[in-house]
Amino acid sequence: MTLRDALLLELDRETAITRKTLERVPQQPDYKPHPRSMPLGRLAALVAQLPEFGSILLTGPQLDFSSGSFKPLPFESAEQLVGAFEAGSAEVRQKLSTIPDEAWSQNWKLLYQGHALFDGTRFLAYREMFLNHLVHHRAQLGVYLRLNDIAVPSIYGPSADES
Repeated sequence: MTLRDALLLELDRETAITRKTLERVPQQPDYKPHPRSMPLGRLAALVAQLPEFGSILLTGPQLDFSSGSFKPLPFESAEQLVGAFEAGSAEVRQKLSTIPDEAWSQNWKLLYQGHALFDGTRFLAYREMFLNHLVHHRAQLGVYLRLNDIAVPSIYGPSADES
């Protein structure tokens, strides 16, 4: 199995799980479980938009957040989030399926006003800044669902709500 094939399998698995989570997001965009927590609408929109960030990561050498080229997705509804997530996931999957092996060792940077927030290989950026980031925020979203008495989907095994 090639690295590309392994990453595609992983992406397909993670996007299917994430889709199930986003489908359950309630129409409560301002809900926060704690004063320092991100509001539900912002968190869910971030999860839905992360594949778009993954596509940017796979196509260019860097992204400077201060350039304004990456606009946060507004929260409207679970259906809107799933639609954005589906579109972004299809795009990142297409880009992932065509990326040459040598591109993984190329440098990639995440900047803000010229200051590096991340500077490493594209592979490490893909895993840390996109895929692991998606999994992390999806898990947070699962906690928000639980605290709102919404069934948490099975992720890597049964949840307390699904077997």
